Amino acid sequence: MDGKGGGRRVVVALGGNAIIRQGEEGRIDQQFKNTRISLSGVVNLIKDGWEIMITHGNGPQVGNRLLSNEMAHEMVPDLPLGVLCGDTEGAMGYMIQQSLVNKLIYHSIERSVVTVITQTEVDIDDMSVRNPTKPIGPFYTKGEAERLNKEGGWRFVEDSGRGYRQVVPSPYPINIVEIDVIKSLLGMGVIVVALGGGGIPVMRQPDETLEGVDGIIDKDLASSLAARKIGASLFVMVTGVEKVALNYGKTGQKGIDKMTVSEAVGYLEDGHFPPGSMGPKIRAAVEFLEGGEGEVIITSPEALSGAVFGGAGTRIVKD
Repeated sequence: MDGKGGGRRVVVALGGNAIIRQGEEGRIDQQFKNTRISLSGVVNLIKDGWEIMITHGNGPQVGNRLLSNEMAHEMVPDLPLGVLCGDTEGAMGYMIQQSLVNKLIYHSIERSVVTVITQTEVDIDDMSVRNPTKPIGPFYTKGEAERLNKEGGWRFVEDSGRGYRQVVPSPYPINIVEIDVIKSLLGMGVIVVALGGGGIPVMRQPDETLEGVDGIIDKDLASSLAARKIGASLFVMVTGVEKVALNYGKTGQKGIDKMTVSEAVGYLEDGHFPPGSMGPKIRAAVEFLEGGEGEVIITSPEALSGAVFGGAGTRIVKD
């Protein structure tokens, strides 16, 4: 029988880049190894009695699927991006679910783990749907980009002198379709893996039915929304660095142990947290704290336990 949590709820958002790490090919054995590392701190949260929802990114993984699409397009039909989001959500959910179940067996903990394929609702009038801006997938030469634009209607941007990348819509999440199911499972003590890659983006039609959208939702913004909706008191974003830093990668880089919402907003406005890096995480933290009670932690997989139970990581709190 499942043991129930103690009523304290936490959302742990694992970065897709924490599962395929920089310099790795992204082989499945590497992804399983990194997933197991990322989940070590989660086990300590379970032992401490938390009701846990795990979310995860899928940027590198869905990029690989797009590349597979392109390489095999003359042999098998292409799959749209929304379907690839669903594919990676299921595959990565299986990997996280199995890895966590094995850890629970090792620690003699009786808790069930389930993956929920999650749809995230976006606004039908969201301008980003009509004006794609989010780069995803591999880099192409100018000639390759022009060919793919002509043949498939793909849109590209030049990315920092490294080549051309496809851009897709990244609409803002407004609702999570399966949130009531997730809350029910958490209430029964089930550990839930959901919102992979921010969820599959869908639009609500005039007749209330759902229609898929080809785009990528920011995983941290969607996780922040989920954390508010399930009444979480802790929101943890696991990324590639132990602490958030000012002047990251520059002279005078300084790690931050703790900051308030107003300080975080100020640093964001001053350009310390770029849109393609720490910016979305800070924005997600601010939205969570402005929408309810609790605190946010940003840290690395290895420092997760130390951040929750000690002084590691960066903690963001209300003013």
